Amino acid sequence: MPTRIWVDADACPAVIRDILFRVATRARVEVIFVANQWVRTPSSPWLRALQVEGGCDAADDLIAERVQPDDLVVTQDIPLAARALERGARAITPRGERFSSDSIAERLSMRGFMEQLRGAGVQTGGPAPLHARDRQAFAASLGQWVATRG
Repeated sequence: MPTRIWVDADACPAVIRDILFRVATRARVEVIFVANQWVRTPSSPWLRALQVEGGCDAADDLIAERVQPDDLVVTQDIPLAARALERGARAITPRGERFSSDSIAERLSMRGFMEQLRGAGVQTGGPAPLHARDRQAFAASLGQWVATRG
């Protein structure tokens, strides 16, 4: 079965989507954008958008159920990345950071700690703005996956 790229598209920056649009056509790899809202994609046999209804985890659940070994999941969501890794897939953030079985437990723990702080009323801030170096790191990580896929 051919490998695919699954994108947790609700929080995926537009500039990262654009990179994925180009890679899909150039590398002839199916890229599936999954979101609670409609995601507009260029017309291409390599691009699909799936809109899910339901709660905030509906897109994550669909990706986690359908991802196959060696697929790539693009997400900022640490629990989704953990689920993808459990299924034998690979996962990266839109900043090009790779999730691994070695690092996922630590990331889940830190996420839980930050949720506790937010629950206690501590302002933790959001993610830093996406910079050119983040786009380059994403493109490099994506390129490595494309080069090594089955």
